[in-house]
Amino acid sequence: MTPLRKIAVIGNSLPRRCGIATFSTDLQRAISNSRPNLQSCIVAMTDHDQTYDYPVSVALQIKDGSIEEYVSAAAFLNAGRFDIVCLQHEFGIFGGEAGAHILELLSRLTMPVVTTLHTVLAAPSAAQRAVMERIVEMSSKVVVMASKGRELLRNVYRVPDDKIEVIAHGIPDFPFVAPDAAKAKLGFSSRSVILTFGLLSPSKGIEVMIDAMPSILQRRPDAVYVVLGATHPNLVRDQGEAYRGSLMARVRKLGVEDHVVFLDQFVDHATLLEFISMCDVYVTPYLNEAQMTSGTLAYSFGLGKPVVSTPYWHARELLADGRGVLVSFGDAMETGNEIAGLLTDSPRRQAMRERAYAASRSMTWERTAERYMTAFENARHGHRLKVIARAAPDAIAPHGPAVPDMQLGHFLSMCDDTGLFQHAVHSVPDRAHGYCVDDNARALLLACALNEPGEHPLSESQTGHFAAFVQHAWNPDTRRFRNFMGFNRTWLEDEGSEDSHGRTLWALGECARKDASRSRRQWATALFAEALSTAAAFRSPRAMAFTLLGLDAYCAAAPDDQRAREIRHSLADTLVAALALVETPDWVWFEEGLAYDNARLPQALIAAGLATQTSAYVDAGLRSLRWLMTLQTTSTGHFRPVGTTSFGEVRKPPGTFDQQPVEATATIAACLTAWRADGDAEWKTIAAGVFFWFFGGNDLSVPLVDPETGSCRDGLHPDRANENRGGESVVSYLLALAEMRQLARANINPANPVALRAIVS
Repeated sequence: MTPLRKIAVIGNSLPRRCGIATFSTDLQRAISNSRPNLQSCIVAMTDHDQTYDYPVSVALQIKDGSIEEYVSAAAFLNAGRFDIVCLQHEFGIFGGEAGAHILELLSRLTMPVVTTLHTVLAAPSAAQRAVMERIVEMSSKVVVMASKGRELLRNVYRVPDDKIEVIAHGIPDFPFVAPDAAKAKLGFSSRSVILTFGLLSPSKGIEVMIDAMPSILQRRPDAVYVVLGATHPNLVRDQGEAYRGSLMARVRKLGVEDHVVFLDQFVDHATLLEFISMCDVYVTPYLNEAQMTSGTLAYSFGLGKPVVSTPYWHARELLADGRGVLVSFGDAMETGNEIAGLLTDSPRRQAMRERAYAASRSMTWERTAERYMTAFENARHGHRLKVIARAAPDAIAPHGPAVPDMQLGHFLSMCDDTGLFQHAVHSVPDRAHGYCVDDNARALLLACALNEPGEHPLSESQTGHFAAFVQHAWNPDTRRFRNFMGFNRTWLEDEGSEDSHGRTLWALGECARKDASRSRRQWATALFAEALSTAAAFRSPRAMAFTLLGLDAYCAAAPDDQRAREIRHSLADTLVAALALVETPDWVWFEEGLAYDNARLPQALIAAGLATQTSAYVDAGLRSLRWLMTLQTTSTGHFRPVGTTSFGEVRKPPGTFDQQPVEATATIAACLTAWRADGDAEWKTIAAGVFFWFFGGNDLSVPLVDPETGSCRDGLHPDRANENRGGESVVSYLLALAEMRQLARANINPANPVALRAIVS
């Protein structure tokens, strides 16, 4: 999957004066700084016919009452091919009843949406609930800034837990410094400073703090309460400055004019940090428990300030365990006592500062942006899976007999009494390139798959040819399987690659479990056991994966082989460790690059996890498969396997061509294994969409398969299909077809063990 390139944040933006504007601006900047070559912008909501001198980071503005502008904004984002839209939701910033106009925009977007919910109401009105539920439905992920938000989303709105991310409000990465220098600069030297900042409104509880000042001054006569912030614009529009005037009158009535300072300013970022830096105690005396988040609280906490606050939801979580002080709502006496206690106890105040600062390091905007980027990637994974699921055509979907019949004509024409030929010129076997154990092992896998009920097994002699080739490939001197053989039946090497050895073990394991001949099952069991010891030292991740798939079958056929079970755990542990070593939020893979048969790695881990009941294997397999699927799914929803041109490139997006059938087959098998692991039916639909790649659901809209003969072209070039139809390609298609036919039978017959296994798991 290509890295994220373009991200749009929808919300308010500075210089509009509100907390959402500050948050959106800070988030957009942090996202831009998190990755090289990442473009981000803000789509700004403009309120009540106001005008703002927006910075260049604002790419578009929407008048909150104009539905037409919401629709135009969706067209702008779609045309700009943005990868992610990050919506900042708060009731009151979008037009329509309960902000319903934003739904007109979201419903038209083609990219995934990640929504940050700045408020989650415990008792919403009918209109608020309806809007919230639609926003959640249209979002791939929803972000809240406190665990209480997660709880409400689960219990009130029935949002599934895996859709919710808790990401703390970001904070500036400011040094831990004493307040003296900032006090001197701002004119508050030799004063004990209590600070509140933010837009003034009656819900902020400033009155309570003013009422507390006389008791504070009795114990700390040098105290001063600084109220920094302009009056909320909506309040000014409706009432002018009447509210601020009432606060100042309250100050005069209490006789504390020399100890309360109102600074009617909306200050810039640097000035704000200086004011926070100078305070000795920060206070948020808010009156509403349902305050889900407070940017002012987060910033002050992040600068290592002792905080006294009422127990609204955000404060209750952030200030727990001695990281701050909580006081009762509206209780001026308790508020005054706690603040005075801090101002007269320097060691306690310093210890609280240090706890707050240490606890806040995970909240810096850099760390917060990384968590958002991870949420964006996860959202894109899930969105791409849904897109490819929607794109799967009904004609190929696994819901009935529409899956093609099994035609073996071309496959059999590619075989002689030695085995399966490697290559073909068009549909004619090419003897010049002889045979290989890789393709004959695949052919043995197909023979086993055709032993399933509802299929027509290969003849005894034909299956015997593939088994004989594998037996002849075994070199007891090197304890490895040879791979390449000329048409004259002469081996071209003493031993093949680790990958060919692993694939041969896979075929032997399946033969030990599924072959129609009891004698051949015994042969496969014995040769597998003899050749397995070599696999314990494998270094190739694909060889490990192929061996694990073989062990899945072999251990079912030979359950008493303790050594085999130990090797299975060892190989699976090695793959999980490889993933942990290489994985980053942008690269969830086992190696620094991608190559062939990629999906077999997660498939093998999921299968091993199911068999051994090891959740770590299943989790690693599902996580890496989801990531791989995002790379192998186009923006329009069709399957695009990793092209051969990018094999081995380090951490680069996969090349588009050449595309080969083996990748589609591996992906189908992996998706169906994932379905059996987590029971999510979407995996089945995705597998059907991948299967459609063979029939024209690809970049060139060219079918690769001739359903009448069962032949399959060798792949897709940038401008055409490869007309050659070799052994690997035909077996890959037939293996994929066998999987899809088995799935169709499972869906038709509810008593089928495969279906039951999926339900149980």
